[in-house]
Amino acid sequence: MITAETLKKFAPKIKTPEIHAEALESARQASSVNTARRLCHFLGQIFVETGGFASMVENLNYKDPAHLDAIFSAVHGEEDAKTLIQGGPEAIANRVYANRIGNGNEASGDGWRYRGSGYKQLTGRANYREIGGIVKLDLEGDPALAREPKSAAQVAFAFWDARQCSPLADLGDVEGVTERVNGPARLGLTERRAATLRAVGIWKS
Repeated sequence: MITAETLKKFAPKIKTPEIHAEALESARQASSVNTARRLCHFLGQIFVETGGFASMVENLNYKDPAHLDAIFSAVHGEEDAKTLIQGGPEAIANRVYANRIGNGNEASGDGWRYRGSGYKQLTGRANYREIGGIVKLDLEGDPALAREPKSAAQVAFAFWDARQCSPLADLGDVEGVTERVNGPARLGLTERRAATLRAVGIWKS
């Protein structure tokens, strides 16, 4: 279902589409994503998670203090945001992901170590441990595996199935799928809906 040609058409900014297509198609075959509708919902989500397949790691290079403060409750006002931005992406990750999703405190470095990675942008020590157990990879011990196409594809489909996204995709429920993939904030919902519709034009045509 996923080929380099269709993936390139779907995500024009993608580099090495052959590598991504091979990784995703191989992992897909071991998942519940066995219809065009499910595939379109899956791809619509990971398109947004990866910025159009442009990056396999979360972009924490924030420049606007107001934006950073608005997104994360762990940031306490614009002055705090300015200080974090001066500290760089690692400082930001360690703050905003501290003491949640199985991570340790800010000083532990878990926020950066287990920042969003891969097609799904898997985030947090607890998720790395859980999904790593499913795909039989030590993601917790070696988080860089979540950023490599082959293992990242296994992670993305395993997460999809663990959160039972396929039944929601069958219903055409982009909002419900987005909540399970991204969380209650449903960030980028409009973009996810648009990407899913574009995928339908390619895989169901």
